[in-house]
Amino acid sequence: MHVALLPSPVGPLHVGVEDGHLTALYTAEHRLYAADEAPRDETFGAIRQQLDEYFAGTRRTFDLPLHERGTPFERAVWARLRVIPFGETVTYGEIARELGSAPRAVGRANGRNAISIIVPCHRVVGANGSLTGYAGGLPTKRQLLVHESLFAGRLSEPPGVAF
Repeated sequence: MHVALLPSPVGPLHVGVEDGHLTALYTAEHRLYAADEAPRDETFGAIRQQLDEYFAGTRRTFDLPLHERGTPFERAVWARLRVIPFGETVTYGEIARELGSAPRAVGRANGRNAISIIVPCHRVVGANGSLTGYAGGLPTKRQLLVHESLFAGRLSEPPGVAF
């Protein structure tokens, strides 16, 4: 896997690519891999462009080849994360009910998501709307939710998020 360091409004992002597929995207707090000197995969250009568009508020969904490594249950949770609309949140309990599981199991799968932002685990909140469980740090989770809320046309707190 090749890993590049990309700047972003939420701090440096470590982006991992293998065989043309995005395999990891971590904030500095959540980083698992060291960056390469010179990443050689052309996929990095598309990732950078789409992340730049996301942070500029012009992209709400991503169109990147992903390679998600996880159990069938984890992949089911991650698939559900990808359909949470930009600027909206759902609770761990809501996802658990949809998948016939427990909120803690959803939380564990959410925490094992290696492709943050692209697979938007930051859009999942506690039952009371509280910000919980983000490997990149709760300040980053809040920043991402506020960013999306503003660009989604909401000038106040995102729905379902207690700050």
